[in-house]
Amino acid sequence: QLQLVESGGGLVQAGASLRLSCAASGRTFTQYPMGWFRQAPGKEREFVAAIGSMGLPTRYADSAKGRFTISRDNAKNTVPLQMNSVKPEDTAVYYCGGPYYSGSSSGVTYWGQGTQVTVSS
Repeated sequence: QLQLVESGGGLVQAGASLRLSCAASGRTFTQYPMGWFRQAPGKEREFVAAIGSMGLPTRYADSAKGRFTISRDNAKNTVPLQMNSVKPEDTAVYYCGGPYYSGSSSGVTYWGQGTQVTVSS
C-alpha cells in the first residue's frame, strides 16, 4: 500500500516558479513509477508528468514540456514537481499518483489529496 501527501501549492503570479512535493509512505514506493496530474474546475483529470521507479525515464504533457521538471528522491520517498514560468491555464488541483505507467489516469491505484495551484494574470 502507498500513502501520498502533496504540498507546495499556492497563489502565484504568471511567470513565477512553484515547487510541489509528493511525500510517499509505504515500502513499495521505490518499485513504482509515479506521476503528477491536475484537474481544473469542470474538466477531467489530466496527465502532467511521469517518472520511472529509478528516476528514468521522464515524460511530460505537451503543456508542461520545457517548463516543468519531475524528479524523485527514493531515499526520502519524495516526488517533486518544479514548475517554472507558470501560466493562468496551469491553475488546477495537482495530484500525485502511482503506480503510473501510461495512458489514462484511471489506471492509477493510489492518490494523494491534492494541492491547489492558482496562477493570477
